Amino acid sequence: MGEIVSDKFGLGTQPHRRRVRYSGKNPRQFAEKYKEHNPARYGEIVSKVQASGKTPAGTHRPIMVKEVLQILGPKPGEVVVDCTLGFGGHAREILSRIVPGGLLIGLDADPIELPKTEARLRALGFGDASFQAIRSNFAGLPKAMAALDIPVVDAVFADLGVSSMQLDDPARGFSFKFEGPLDMRMNPHRGQSASALLQRISEQALADMLAENADEPRASIIAHATAGKPFTTTTALARAIRGSLSRLAKDEQDISIRRVFQALRIAINDEFSALDTLLRTLPGVLKAGSRVVMLTFHSGEDRRVKKAFQAGLAAGFYSDISQELVRPTATERHANPRSAPAKLRWAIRAST
Repeated sequence: MGEIVSDKFGLGTQPHRRRVRYSGKNPRQFAEKYKEHNPARYGEIVSKVQASGKTPAGTHRPIMVKEVLQILGPKPGEVVVDCTLGFGGHAREILSRIVPGGLLIGLDADPIELPKTEARLRALGFGDASFQAIRSNFAGLPKAMAALDIPVVDAVFADLGVSSMQLDDPARGFSFKFEGPLDMRMNPHRGQSASALLQRISEQALADMLAENADEPRASIIAHATAGKPFTTTTALARAIRGSLSRLAKDEQDISIRRVFQALRIAINDEFSALDTLLRTLPGVLKAGSRVVMLTFHSGEDRRVKKAFQAGLAAGFYSDISQELVRPTATERHANPRSAPAKLRWAIRAST
């Protein structure tokens, strides 16, 4: 039992407990990586992890920051929306360019990560006048703007998909690399988990989902092995998928497992529906001449963004759109392998 610590008035407080340290030279469990979780205190450790081409546990490395800022062109006094606040890497750079006088509206549906990111940005000196954090997914953008009495904005940015903080935390259930509950909800307090969905879904419906959400070529085989089954952990589901694909090499199995986890995550969080809503909403919330930049990470997202921008251009909502994908540089892909799938598209709101 820990030693009781007393305050200056002699009143006992909570027992002091020593921080649990990992055995051996390097941490293996997510919870043990306290040095990486505290970059301000252990900057050297974080730098070594980043230099090795990895992302420190519990953090997220913003992708294509230079390209995003170049296209968005944020200026002092502008109102900008970050639809996917995440760890706040892009938000921090945008904020530094729109103050004084500007406002960043940061949306995020994750009730676990949003308070942490808000605290980080507040600690950098960004108060309520320059930064508003709102717990909502991007489908709720018009409602968030109405609550702030803001009819239109100067720029919108969205970094779609899942963040490193969510992927790296086994308790969230987003990755098959770590054993954890098969959950995958961005908001763990709402909706059904991936485990519940799998246990209830029919084989045909699951096969259709895997094909639609992840372009999985072996959707029928995997659905036959997993639909209607009780998987409570990420590793249990991964084992079942491997078993159904036993004739394939391990690397090919891993690709299919990633696709299955992606497809389930998209379905659990209704990501495509939210994205479609955002894309329909954009022309109505953008000022004339304002910019929108979207980062996508798989073909289902990119197809939706591409088609919406093309339709908006044809309808006269946009004066210009990206004709070619912008991809991370080779240097960035080497330094941050998680950036490799990223695709950037942009559009400019027409003046009439």
